[in-house]
Amino acid sequence: MERKKIAIVGVGLIGGSLAIQLHEKKISSRLIGVDMSKEHEQKALELELVDEVMDMDEAIEASDVIILAIPVDKLVELLPALMDRIDKQIVVDLGSTKAQLVNVIKNHPKRGRYVATHPMWGTEYSGPQAAVRGAYENKAVIICNPDESDADALEWVRYMYKKIGMHLLEMEAKAHDLHAAYVSHISHITSFALANTVLEKEKEEQAIFELASAGFESTVRLAKSNPAMWVPIFMQNKENVLDVLKEHIAQLTRFKESIEKEDSGYLMKLIEDANKIRRIIK
Repeated sequence: MERKKIAIVGVGLIGGSLAIQLHEKKISSRLIGVDMSKEHEQKALELELVDEVMDMDEAIEASDVIILAIPVDKLVELLPALMDRIDKQIVVDLGSTKAQLVNVIKNHPKRGRYVATHPMWGTEYSGPQAAVRGAYENKAVIICNPDESDADALEWVRYMYKKIGMHLLEMEAKAHDLHAAYVSHISHITSFALANTVLEKEKEEQAIFELASAGFESTVRLAKSNPAMWVPIFMQNKENVLDVLKEHIAQLTRFKESIEKEDSGYLMKLIEDANKIRRIIK
């Protein structure tokens, strides 16, 4: 497939990591960076994540494909205005919530030029310097409401993701947000809460540093994630996040009560039930 001129709006961890693979897999003929932060733009140039930086108007004019890698609250604001200004360009977003975003442009005359996607990858770090080579290889990407996108736009987006080594899944936006709450969003809330618990109870920072085991580090790793990204995700997916939080709190209460009552049999059962996750995640 012919290489395209691609603009990446948001050249941080997600956009920057994608830029590396667009270069390496020869998908782009020219990579244009757009970012609200001039510091990020400069860093993306220094790291050769992009070939040049432009403002939004220039990037729209110069590109064949526009990839949006910005927080989901900014996506909801930007996408309708962006769709007003494009011609035949393909617009792709990489956001972690989908229903509100798809809904905000469902009646737009150029809706077909937009493909809603969510690559299932990320780290707790942020900024262009956090970009990772080979980040998306062997990971899943969800394409939401594909029947609402033009055939050529969908074909190119599928090609791009396959070329960088991802396996493709298709899902309705509402179903995506439900499943994302269960397997991604709750993990982050749990990690934030655990970090706050330890910081509240353990006042000796040196003790946390010296005694923290690999188990604690892996569990609390996500607590280092960027709040500017995660607050909008939780707010946009409020209904599903609250549902899964309710169940999670109920599960924590069962552990609490079994320990309070010294019910080792029930505690054993709770842990054995949790062990069943081994069948799914090796």
